[in-house]
Amino acid sequence: MSYDETEIESSRAPLMEHLIELRQRLITSIAALIIGFLVCFLFAKQIYVLLIHPFEMATGLLAVQKSGQHGYFDLLLTLLGVKPMPEAAAVKMVFTAPLEFFFTQVKLAGFGGLIVAFPVIAWQLYRFVAPGLYKRERNAFLPFLLASPILFLMGAALVYFIMLPFVLWFGLSQQIINAGKVSVEMLPKVSDYLSLVTTLLLAFGLCFQLPVVLSLLGMAGIVSSDALRGARRYAIVGVCALAAVVTPPDPISMLSLAIPLVALYEISIWCVKLIELRRAKEEAAQEG
Repeated sequence: MSYDETEIESSRAPLMEHLIELRQRLITSIAALIIGFLVCFLFAKQIYVLLIHPFEMATGLLAVQKSGQHGYFDLLLTLLGVKPMPEAAAVKMVFTAPLEFFFTQVKLAGFGGLIVAFPVIAWQLYRFVAPGLYKRERNAFLPFLLASPILFLMGAALVYFIMLPFVLWFGLSQQIINAGKVSVEMLPKVSDYLSLVTTLLLAFGLCFQLPVVLSLLGMAGIVSSDALRGARRYAIVGVCALAAVVTPPDPISMLSLAIPLVALYEISIWCVKLIELRRAKEEAAQEG
């Protein structure tokens, strides 16, 4: 019996002990979720104002468009800070039901509480399954546990600073103003705006998990680096189709998701290749 097998045998426990441990970790996770919800609800208005910042950036892009610099390249340079952003106009939102904004804050607190509590929940899950893993498997799993939230935050940052301002600018540019007695203005509802923000954040955050998913599949032997290379052209087509569905109908928005996903796919190929090289080295060492 190898050292890893001996370690797993020594960590075995009766079913009742596993159930008790599971209950304790569930209680800890639920407590973290409740605390995160309460904290986010207390600061729900401040968080919502923070989420409105992309809307303010969109009004600045609209000012750039009205100044005559209406090309996508000019807008992108302004968004990236290369060109100065004009002063944002006042942002106005509405709610049409008496308790709509209250329930919007509840939804926001739930979404924020889940994000705040995720590290605790993920750690509790890892600690529950870790005794059933070999030591090398535990060591291999930890980097993915750290990489997953980092990649999610990268996707969320792309949405917050690039995607959302372009989406909202596209909506604002459809307005009809100063056309005689006709006026068509965008006055987004607070609930609809939150739904748009959370949908895009989740979509991009989950899409950015591609290297983690493919690397785990590579560790399990389900995919190989050669197979991923062979499927590259199909993956690019799939990424472009996904970007076209998830993002608004403008080329900048689609490319802002498609290009990072293609780059992450290439990174995934190298991650799987490194996993294969390490596995081959370990097998050679065992046979020697």
